[in-house]
Amino acid sequence: MGPAPCAAALNRGKQDMTDTNRTGSEAKLFIPALGGLYCCGREAAYPLLRVVAGGFMIPHGWGKLFGGTDGTAQFFSSIGLEPAHLLAIVAGSQEVLGGLCIALGLLTRFWAAGAVILLGVAVFQFHWPNGFSAGAGGYEYAAFWMVVMIFIFFRGGGRISIDRVIGREL
Repeated sequence: MGPAPCAAALNRGKQDMTDTNRTGSEAKLFIPALGGLYCCGREAAYPLLRVVAGGFMIPHGWGKLFGGTDGTAQFFSSIGLEPAHLLAIVAGSQEVLGGLCIALGLLTRFWAAGAVILLGVAVFQFHWPNGFSAGAGGYEYAAFWMVVMIFIFFRGGGRISIDRVIGREL
């Protein structure tokens, strides 16, 4: 596998005056001494995003599955989502199991696609009529997490993931 990219950047020290992205284009850094930090952070940033995003899904589903699906099913029915009880179980499972798998990077694209669908329903079926502001029940928060899950869907498990260890992704 060779040395980590950030180790090479740190070895170059102040001589590394550019930030190179994956397309090979370069932009001069305003503070060249930060090049190594940015490079090291780049390695950790995506797994951190994936772990936090997946982890934040789990408590949402936990209440749906283990706090009783009846309340969620009644809510789903009130906004026209049927069969409400089945959808409450599916949503809770997606959030708990899918959140865990996204955090671990296991079948990441599959579970992220499910999260995009789940969040898309939340945004357009429930939050959209309330406007933008999350404080007023709007789509701001759910749409943000939907975009995060779209990013994870396209990126996959990444370098630090179970998908990478098993050598397969969807």
